[in-house]
Amino acid sequence: MDQINPASAVATTGRLRAAIPSSRLLLFGAFCWGAAMAGSALSALYLRNGLLTSHVPALTMVYFLSGAFAWPLMLPLARLLAHRRPLEGRFAAFFLTLSLGTVAMTAFLFAMDYRWFYARWHAPFGTLVWAFQFVFTSASAVYQFAILGLGLFLPFGFVVLVAVSFYLARHMR
Repeated sequence: MDQINPASAVATTGRLRAAIPSSRLLLFGAFCWGAAMAGSALSALYLRNGLLTSHVPALTMVYFLSGAFAWPLMLPLARLLAHRRPLEGRFAAFFLTLSLGTVAMTAFLFAMDYRWFYARWHAPFGTLVWAFQFVFTSASAVYQFAILGLGLFLPFGFVVLVAVSFYLARHMR
């Protein structure tokens, strides 16, 4: 039977403690990250077509919520990955987790919006037909987001991502 190495257990505990950010950073950061992602979407929509779409409020809300929900999930993961790494490694951890987490959360919210819209035409919950409809509706929403929605993170969302990742990498203890 294998025994747990006490030094390894202490190192793991220290790494987990370092991964937990302050509640202020979680809450304030979530609001700011959500606002930045909503601002990125609004800026991109303005540059594309002068905000001439009837879905501006809904898109703003989806991008705000995706940023606000992704931040508290991805920040501890990034801090866990960045623990005791050099500046470049910490930057990469923050950059990758925040970008992938925000995109994944936005795709998820798009998929749930589609599901909510198409639910009235779907089979009853729990049936095999419902499961297929749920999977394919979600997949088509994610595909449509990948084609049309990812561009709303550019160019301003990318700039904010780089700046925030650098800031977090520099200020992580």
